[in-house]
Amino acid sequence: QVLLGESGGGSAQAGGSLKLTCATSGVNWEICVMAWYRQAPGQERELVSNISRSGATPYYADFVEGRFTISQDNYMGTVTLEMNSLRTDDTAVYFCSALCGLEDPYRYWGRGTQVTVSS
Repeated sequence: QVLLGESGGGSAQAGGSLKLTCATSGVNWEICVMAWYRQAPGQERELVSNISRSGATPYYADFVEGRFTISQDNYMGTVTLEMNSLRTDDTAVYFCSALCGLEDPYRYWGRGTQVTVSS
């Protein structure tokens, strides 16, 4: 069973930084692609970043603009999202996600962590 738990959210001022951590359990790193999504009030959930199974190739949404860094530690079972130069429009609930399986993949979700950026 795959379990995901986010931490590290909170409040920050514009221009500040936060580091989100996703603690995982039951993830098979060879068949799971880890990702961070976010959902702002009244908005659809959107992909922020994901990282390849090998952990070598990250993808970032256009709005990241070089401000965030995703990484995973297979030994510790964690996926982190370091967020710098935060903007007020980064305010959202951030979700950790694991897409697991090669032929019929299934997506698992954490419960999310709130990030609030004020001006």
